[in-house]
Amino acid sequence: MIKTKKFEVTDYLKTEKDIEEYLAVTLEEKDYTFLPVALADIARARKAMTRAARAAGVSRTTLYQSLSADGHPAFETVAKVADSLGYKIKLVPKST
Repeated sequence: MIKTKKFEVTDYLKTEKDIEEYLAVTLEEKDYTFLPVALADIARARKAMTRAARAAGVSRTTLYQSLSADGHPAFETVAKVADSLGYKIKLVPKST
């Protein structure tokens, strides 16, 4: 019998370069509902979920729920979590 284990993305987010590439791919896919999930993955990989929850002004449990695939966080929550992780959300003109 072959033993398998559940895939856990945080096992692969070891360096800042790994995290930057993960964010880049997340945004390139243009499935913006995945951005909150990716931020949660990054917070878990950095062991920073408590800090992110504090920055967003919610409990850890609420933040886990909000940033899940079924969650629908407010843009303000996403922006605060990104800020707590050292990122800013920036809109730039599309390149032609």
